Amino acid sequence: MADQYDVVVIGAGPGGYPAAIRAAQLGLKVACVEKQWLGGVCLNIGCIPSKSLLKNAEYVHTIKHRGKELGFTYDNLTVDYGVAFKRSRDASKRLVKGIGFLFRKYGVTHVEGTGKMIDANTVEVTGAEGKKETLSAKNIIVATGARPRQLPGMEYDGEKVISYIEAIMMDTLPKSVVIVGSGAIGMEFSYVWANYGVDVTIVEIGDRMLPREDPDVSAVMQKAYKKLKIKFKSKTTITNIDRNAAEGVKVTFSDGTEQESDFVMVAAGFVPNVENIGLDAAGVQLSDRGMLSIDKHMRTNVPNVYAVGDVTGELMLAHVATAMGVVASEIIGGHETVELDYRMMPRATYSVPQVASFGYTEEEAKAAGYEIKVGQFPFIANGRALGIGEKDGFVKIISDAKYGELLGAHMVGPDVAEMLPELTLAQQMEMTAEEIARNVHAHPTLSEVIMEAAHNVEGQSIHN
Repeated sequence: MADQYDVVVIGAGPGGYPAAIRAAQLGLKVACVEKQWLGGVCLNIGCIPSKSLLKNAEYVHTIKHRGKELGFTYDNLTVDYGVAFKRSRDASKRLVKGIGFLFRKYGVTHVEGTGKMIDANTVEVTGAEGKKETLSAKNIIVATGARPRQLPGMEYDGEKVISYIEAIMMDTLPKSVVIVGSGAIGMEFSYVWANYGVDVTIVEIGDRMLPREDPDVSAVMQKAYKKLKIKFKSKTTITNIDRNAAEGVKVTFSDGTEQESDFVMVAAGFVPNVENIGLDAAGVQLSDRGMLSIDKHMRTNVPNVYAVGDVTGELMLAHVATAMGVVASEIIGGHETVELDYRMMPRATYSVPQVASFGYTEEEAKAAGYEIKVGQFPFIANGRALGIGEKDGFVKIISDAKYGELLGAHMVGPDVAEMLPELTLAQQMEMTAEEIARNVHAHPTLSEVIMEAAHNVEGQSIHN
């Protein structure tokens, strides 16, 4: 007989494992099926190891480029990327072990293998050696994630053309690299590699770095990356990759120029993992974009089959997947929950300067019919930023002119990702910019820039 569960979660990434834990907390019998990694891409080859590498790169940047400013002197400086790589893997392993502990703590059954729905109440799991077992489920949560998008002519081969997966698992450095795409992944790897002395070229089909962010943010980032000697080719595509070059690849760009490089890394989005998981057998429908359609409670068109995270295409970020997983389990468990507004979810790029944002840009807010007010304040006028020597960037707050409520915020500067929750919480609680401004912020802190930007919505900042 099949093992009986209240909830079977397919996938243990940042959407799946929190869904499993939350369901178990609510007293449900839960199994989580995972074929490869507890924690998914995020903990193993994404968010966590990349942030470790970024911190190492930041230290290298401080020593190499700010040594004179800070009074450092040295002879024959060497930096060992292998040590940085090992540290990144150690951070990942520690958190993955933590998920295993949490599964045991809450009584979640971890079923190793590949999960496939046989019908809307049955999941067949195929183990590594081909052994099959069947799980009976009152409810199923699909959390199968997404994979790197392949572009025509730039198909991955793992050596000459790679994705972030191969890049993050390299324990040695290339001499040169061409990166396709200047979203968060492209920008973060660029920062790491450039600070370790790699010759980096970013190719972007759009007209600026981080094309989904506020244009003023992009301008700050382009200036910062130019100082790092990162070459940026906007409004450009790759027309040919010669994989038979003597060493590495020879890349031809749409502007007619050519460049030799060790390899090309493509960072141009993701494709949801909807294949071979039994959607047809369960009667689950895809959207026109090839993603799992869900309602505000994470239900698919089949009432007891839910979907969370990247497989839905709502907003492909780990923290959003986690929030979705919690909502799905609370709906199943009959617990009070929330509705997610994906536009207002936080976004971050962990380069230096950091980028953090949520909600509408100025242009988007106007296009949506809002009359807006904008407040902006620079880090160069902030005492804490000057003290730590990270003065580039700003905080911009966009508010509804009629009601004063927040429509969005866009920040570039030191540790802005850590500051963003103040603003997203304020938006969720329907606070106004004036109320944020009147919240007394400790001095000296970077967060004072948020206070000043909020004051500046009404043209009343003290230090600007």
